[in-house]
Amino acid sequence: MILDLFRLDGKVAVVTGAGRGIGAASALALAECGADIVIASRTQSDLDQVAERVTATGRRCITAVADLSDLNAIRTLAEVAKNEFGRLDVVVNNVGGAIPLPFLDTTTEYLEEAFHFNVATAHALNLVAVPLMLEHSGGSIINVSSVMGRVAGRGYAAYGAAKAALSHYTRLISKDLAPRIRVNAIAAGSTATSALEIVTSTPELKSMMEDLTPLHRIADPEEIAATVVYLASPAGAFLTGKVLEVDGGTDVPSLDFGLPDL
Repeated sequence: MILDLFRLDGKVAVVTGAGRGIGAASALALAECGADIVIASRTQSDLDQVAERVTATGRRCITAVADLSDLNAIRTLAEVAKNEFGRLDVVVNNVGGAIPLPFLDTTTEYLEEAFHFNVATAHALNLVAVPLMLEHSGGSIINVSSVMGRVAGRGYAAYGAAKAALSHYTRLISKDLAPRIRVNAIAAGSTATSALEIVTSTPELKSMMEDLTPLHRIADPEEIAATVVYLASPAGAFLTGKVLEVDGGTDVPSLDFGLPDL
């Protein structure tokens, strides 16, 4: 049956930024499809809630509290998967982000931090994950990028440039790692995560985001997670080096900060 192609029985996945939002939804979705999971974020209580939901599916879940901006900390996640489960098959690089700022407030240091948090962290984990994937049948790397890596708007210089770099990094390393390891990305549109709560709790801002999205709504984290499952599973076995735009048809930033001309 076609649904069997979405199964991940016997596989092991690492998901970063998995305490809430897209990461939490992705961890749960992968578990529902049969994978055992290593989840990481800064907050133990958040991880415990996700782990409880994962174990309720019958799968095993290991939590790792870590500052995921620390490259040494993020590298340990592959080792956790190896030690606890004996293998690693799927990596979801979900950690990332940067607060939009006006151009003259976007310091060089802030730009570097955005690239570090969104690109270097993914690369650090991938470097240690790939040898473990190659010990078995290969694997799948999924980088969670953003529509802001493709569209332009004021205030997004650091975040947008970093996510654009992550998207192209995906294309580049897919060539390095083919044919045994597939590498894809998701350019996510506005999604109802805790990071957007300050926006979605304001009716005017929420309405703006919906109006600027052709589907006239904000994505649920589960909709991004469903794409993660597709890319991780045999269903997506003929995709590599691709950036799937899961953005409700967005062609402009869904949040306009109204920044004035300089």
